Amino acid sequence: MVPGYHRPAVVKVNLGAIRRNLENEIKHLAPGQKMLAVVKANAYGHGAVEVAKVATEVGAAGFCVAILDEALQLRRADIVKPILVLGVVSPEYAPIAAVNDVSLTVPNLEWLKEAEKYLAKENLQLKIHLGIDSGMGRIGFSEDEDFIAANKFLENNDHFFVEGMFAHFASADSADETYFKHQCEKFNHMKSLLTVKPKWIHVDNTAASIFHEGIKSDLVRFGIGIYGLNPSSNPDSPDLNPAFKLEPALSFESELTHVKTIHKGDGVGYGSTFVADKDTIIGTVPVGYADGWIRKFQGFKVKVGDKYCPIVGRICMDQFMVKLPEKMPVGTKVVIISNNPADPNNIKAAADYVDTIHYEVACLLGDRLPRVYYEK
Repeated sequence: MVPGYHRPAVVKVNLGAIRRNLENEIKHLAPGQKMLAVVKANAYGHGAVEVAKVATEVGAAGFCVAILDEALQLRRADIVKPILVLGVVSPEYAPIAAVNDVSLTVPNLEWLKEAEKYLAKENLQLKIHLGIDSGMGRIGFSEDEDFIAANKFLENNDHFFVEGMFAHFASADSADETYFKHQCEKFNHMKSLLTVKPKWIHVDNTAASIFHEGIKSDLVRFGIGIYGLNPSSNPDSPDLNPAFKLEPALSFESELTHVKTIHKGDGVGYGSTFVADKDTIIGTVPVGYADGWIRKFQGFKVKVGDKYCPIVGRICMDQFMVKLPEKMPVGTKVVIISNNPADPNNIKAAADYVDTIHYEVACLLGDRLPRVYYEK
């Protein structure tokens, strides 16, 4: 979507908070350990290029993304440090990754064989990380036989440089460590089968880094923590305590574009799910589900001026309405999501309200919302 520069609705990102979160993680690293900054999904809605530039300044060793196009975006922005694509890229695009010095994840032996055909045609070498499915059930090697065969295939194979081997934890953000320990055991077993020697072997994600100690991992793939959000956050259990303070960077702001009084019996929004029982002041905010502010937020309270006001009626594609306690002028500031974790409309509170996690709320905020960057 085209960004709405002529509409009073923006996502504000405090690069100072992002800088401090990154610096605190770097201080927290084990001796010799390095950090890859995870900037996939437009840096979880915060802006991939801008976040990557800050991460470069503070000493990140490289970056993780989810798809090849995200890596290419960073390269076009003159980001030169290593980039790993965590998802599966079609083997036919292996030459594009190789030419742009982008590392790809290997999910199985078949992928390697197919990618080699394309690389051989152009006499290219590709950097790869061997993906291990240690219990996530997503992508990667899980059977000994296949992994051993892949190692043999890679021995003395000039079309591949084995840069890494990694797995991803399914429950490092849980107080119950049973499955976490199972995954560690599985990964260590697969590691014992290696005959090729990766430059980096890594399993640490944000949760593993800030909630667990003593895990052998050359790299930490630092993701949600960059943005000051606790990876253990979910509606059903209390957050675990991280090793250091996390400072939320994102706020979502707009303003009132229309204010009027409706009368008893008047409805608001599609389906008239709110009907006034007396004269009621209604304010309109120019944001809707096309911006990622989904209909489930009906009833959630946003800050209008200095008052917290409930969203009434169904959220429309491009607008939503709030019930105001008093007449307020058009142009009054509306804070939809606050970056202050003590405020009742912080991003965790918003996620809890719609029974999801803050990752999803942040990622849903679409490109129609301009990102405004500041450092504080």
